[in-house]
Amino acid sequence: RPQQRLDSLDHDTTMAALRPKTEAEFEEIKALLWTFMKEDIYPNEQVYAQQCKEIGHRSNEWVWPLILVELKRKAKSLGLWNLFLPVDSAAAAGIHGALGGGYTNRQYGELCEILGTSSHMEFAAQATNCTSPDTGNMEVLARYGSPAQRAAWLVPLLEGSIRSCFAMTEPGVASSDATNIGISIARDERRGEYIINGSKWWITGAGSLHCKIMILMGKTRTDGPVHAQQSQILVPMDTPGITLVRPMEAFGDDDAPKGHMEILFEDVRVPFENVLLGEGRGFEISQGRLGPGRIHHCMRLIGNAERCLSHMIRRVQERSAFGKQLSKFDSILQDIARCRCEIEMCRLLVYKAADMMDAHGNGDGRTRQFLSLVKAHVPMAVQTVVDRCIQAHGAMGLSQDTPLMSAFAGARALRLADGPDEVHWRTAARLEIGMQRQSPLNEIPYYKKPSTVFRKSTDPISTEMNRLVAEYSKL
Repeated sequence: RPQQRLDSLDHDTTMAALRPKTEAEFEEIKALLWTFMKEDIYPNEQVYAQQCKEIGHRSNEWVWPLILVELKRKAKSLGLWNLFLPVDSAAAAGIHGALGGGYTNRQYGELCEILGTSSHMEFAAQATNCTSPDTGNMEVLARYGSPAQRAAWLVPLLEGSIRSCFAMTEPGVASSDATNIGISIARDERRGEYIINGSKWWITGAGSLHCKIMILMGKTRTDGPVHAQQSQILVPMDTPGITLVRPMEAFGDDDAPKGHMEILFEDVRVPFENVLLGEGRGFEISQGRLGPGRIHHCMRLIGNAERCLSHMIRRVQERSAFGKQLSKFDSILQDIARCRCEIEMCRLLVYKAADMMDAHGNGDGRTRQFLSLVKAHVPMAVQTVVDRCIQAHGAMGLSQDTPLMSAFAGARALRLADGPDEVHWRTAARLEIGMQRQSPLNEIPYYKKPSTVFRKSTDPISTEMNRLVAEYSKL
């Protein structure tokens, strides 16, 4: 089923213009995706890893590995394309079934989990145009971009002909508090341009030559309400003044050819019309972006955990120690059961958050709380699951012969990459405190204290008790 090229976007499209996929359509695409994974993704994981390594070592001109290009073309021809784009965002962008999309967040949760069973965890996601940070950027453009901005950047992103990055984190401040983001975005009224100066780092995807557009969050004013000082600006990657300083390494890996770059901005100029939604609305955009895109990682992590548990169970049935098969040891059996329990808890938490987004959108307080709970709990739980799987493999679990170390590093990194655990727990707790004020249980008082007291120091003691105290004291 070849995909239709999207030449224009109707900004006035409503939700009614794009119906969600039926259950039969969903089951069909899920079966097709499993076939694609088995026939094309799993057999090529080592080819992909080797080609990525060669590209990183060869030069500073990073492009897609050839195997990924081939798989992208095949996935697109099969209709396994832009599966992430939820029905409401697709409708907002005017996408009537063109270039994929149209699944509910809940449906995509299952599809994304399947994608996450690949190693590298985003290998299959990249092949189907469902990878970060493009997914979040495409949703931002779909929801908040002007017709001109969407025509210039959303269309080629949906088509997969370019990639993008999102520049938020800064080396000089604690970027987990977004009010600290301070890269300067000054106005040049005479030329009608913004001038950007400062540094960013851990900018995912910026190292690739396919990355053509950046969404940058920075400060357009230094006074007024603290949440109205930041704006999000579209910055083409070929704009003069941008220096890719170095790829940042996580666990010694530069993640070529995608990369997580440190970037220097020196008098980088873009026109006023490159601002998204309007000056001072950066936080507003972020709140919209923090929904589906921010739990896609967690959906993939569940698939990764399933892959690792499968390897663990195979391993403990193949190996023996101290006279019996590893799978016969109670400690191993308990680890397997705990892994299954934790994976299922993660899955239920993610599915509930996805259902809530489908029903209430991203702005609902309870939905925001569940998104925070997902982001705080799932990476930590999956890290624990993968750690058990590594332990069951012994030294092999640390080696390049399994996907386990890659999975562990991915889960551990996501406890920071999508905001630190502590921020997500804090958000969830603050929302909980606010919602408890509206709870009918909040009106239930503590039990009343009894009106009588147990005993006063001046109360007379009975003769019998005085006799017993004296008798028992004779040791």
